[in-house]
Amino acid sequence: MTCLGLFCHFGHCHKRKPTRVIQRAPRFALAAVALSPLPALRLREENKNKAFEMHSSFLQRYFPGSVAATTDSLFAAGSIGKNAKSQIENVADRIQGSVPKVEWDFEGIHYFDGGPLTVQYLLVLDAINFCFWPDEELSYDHLASGLKAALQQDNSVLDADRLQTYDGPQLRELLNWPRPLPLEEERIRLLHEVGIELERSYEGQAANLVKAAGNSAARLVTLVTRHFPGFRDHSLYKGRQVFLYKRAQIFVADVWGAFKGQGHGKFYDIGSITIFADYIVPAVLEQLGVLKYSSTLSNSIDSKIEISSGSEEEIEIRACTIYAVEKMRDLIESKFAKKVLSVEMDLWLWSKGVQDSDLAHHRTLSIYY
Repeated sequence: MTCLGLFCHFGHCHKRKPTRVIQRAPRFALAAVALSPLPALRLREENKNKAFEMHSSFLQRYFPGSVAATTDSLFAAGSIGKNAKSQIENVADRIQGSVPKVEWDFEGIHYFDGGPLTVQYLLVLDAINFCFWPDEELSYDHLASGLKAALQQDNSVLDADRLQTYDGPQLRELLNWPRPLPLEEERIRLLHEVGIELERSYEGQAANLVKAAGNSAARLVTLVTRHFPGFRDHSLYKGRQVFLYKRAQIFVADVWGAFKGQGHGKFYDIGSITIFADYIVPAVLEQLGVLKYSSTLSNSIDSKIEISSGSEEEIEIRACTIYAVEKMRDLIESKFAKKVLSVEMDLWLWSKGVQDSDLAHHRTLSIYY
């Protein structure tokens, strides 16, 4: 039974009076009323958070409008992920269910001061964290370390009011980059968007945005995509909407990773976050044999031919990446009894990819990754 079918199965419950736990569920999870009441009502107070974490994680991963559910549905209809299940199991067996641990800032390129300024830095970083490949000398490292150096010189450089004023040359100066950035005008537009909305809704502070999520990773993704249109990473695939939310989810993961799951980074439902579908992780999965590209697609990638944003091929690459890693995670938990987060799997796969200078990846001009 597919994830979508699961809610059809429970559909007869929609008239039940929601329990108190369901009323506290993330606002986007309207399908919550279709679930049977959790046993949290019978738990002692100190156990309620754990029960709600399980409930919230389930909703985020499986309600019909979630990243996991829509990519699951696409996987069944697409071609890139066909016959991948056996290879997913092979990879899980190869690592014996032990995903190598990779530290969040393993390269030492990020700003961190242990306080609200770090959250501000991460939101700005992830607002413009996309499309480096058109400039072969540019990488994510330049963006992260450039903003870090700028903050160390002037800790007001990412204030909301200043974000609204930057132009292309000023952004290049911040990053110490000598020439126009790929999609530079879009990066500037998104900086302005972040500055305006932070000032309008959160007193200029990204930390207030995180606080408003109430320690829920799923809720924070919802708030980010609600307030900042530039983070609304979704597409139409054969008439069906597919949610991918790479940069919104990676912001949550960055906050969680930077603060090691404490303070600003404490999320009781971090397990609800899926892998981040970019152009590095799919290439690693293809290299591992998990994703199978057609000869036409492989030739396009090898020849560095651009794949159109929103095309069926591009959406399949990204959606099947999410599906494959979610299934690998589920398999590791069921077969090896080891709990692993998609956030951790993403960091492992991404770190493998960025260290392989010969890795061939698809090329798409996009503000989403």
